[in-house]
Amino acid sequence: MTDIACRLHTAHDLRIEDLPAPEAAPGMAVIRVQRGGICGSDLHYYHDGGFGPVRVREPIILGHEAAGVVEAAPADSALKPGQLVALSPSRPCGECAFCMAGQERHCLEMRFNGSAMRLPHENGLFRTRLAHPVAQCLPLPDYVEAEAAAGAEPLAVCLHALSMAPSLEGQRVLITGAGPIGAICTALAHLHGAAEIIVTDVQDFTLGIAEEMGADRVVNVARDPDGLSDYATGKGRIDVVLECSANQHAIAQAIGVTRPQGSMVQIGVGGTTPLPLNLIVGKELRFFGTHRFDREFAEAVRMIALGEIDLSPMVTQVLPAREAVRAFDLAGDRAQAVKVQLDFAT
Repeated sequence: MTDIACRLHTAHDLRIEDLPAPEAAPGMAVIRVQRGGICGSDLHYYHDGGFGPVRVREPIILGHEAAGVVEAAPADSALKPGQLVALSPSRPCGECAFCMAGQERHCLEMRFNGSAMRLPHENGLFRTRLAHPVAQCLPLPDYVEAEAAAGAEPLAVCLHALSMAPSLEGQRVLITGAGPIGAICTALAHLHGAAEIIVTDVQDFTLGIAEEMGADRVVNVARDPDGLSDYATGKGRIDVVLECSANQHAIAQAIGVTRPQGSMVQIGVGGTTPLPLNLIVGKELRFFGTHRFDREFAEAVRMIALGEIDLSPMVTQVLPAREAVRAFDLAGDRAQAVKVQLDFAT
């Protein structure tokens, strides 16, 4: 069977193209991709041709959430043919000041699959087979399915985000935005013993998935804009906010209901956004940004392997890779989809 790839040429010009077979190289394993999850950044590339200053300037294979099966690996590696692996898309240089300080996510020479930040672009994981660094292929037990393994990357993003926040145990947690990252944050907040988990969004469908992932209360702020008003009393009653929407109205509302000296972790990414600085200052809020992940990818794989977290409710559709255009259109419709995965095995 001919190898294929999902290659974006310009906005809304996603093509399924034939690829030559990958060539093994020192330190690389040949992986047959099984599943790939469509991420928000993939959708930005597809719909807008990029996000912020990052633009698609040449054709690029998309995708940075994937799992596959080892076809071949160096003899001195621990990988074995037939083994399911989660593919980390993050390839720091290991030599710059940030890498030496243990902050690889800020690497000055970072190579990240499916990113148009550099030229030439870094091709992504949405292809039938690829050669991938052995160190970025993390094995999973035989009983784990590729669907679950492909969730390691977004889970790692959320694990790193929670590392920026105080302990969630016994806390009232607000999660704004019920897309894939919001859904995973909901599951993690539940796992970490939050006393109450409130999730907001503008779609009932995504909020229904959030309930399946552990939300105690969901609020459709499009239909009920004052649905959080009871948390605004006494200068605010929310202890921790995990902001996943990057929507300026959601951010302002979240700040309004957060208690003095509460914490807000900004996970969602957008452009220039106005902030109510008077409230941030007056309440002495802890406002944290969060970016990708480091060692959390290995932690995500461990959790999936041990069944400590169930990401399956957020995988709302799986389509054949050759139907990638339909899959991308569906993934952008939050009225009927949260996480759409591509199936490269059929």
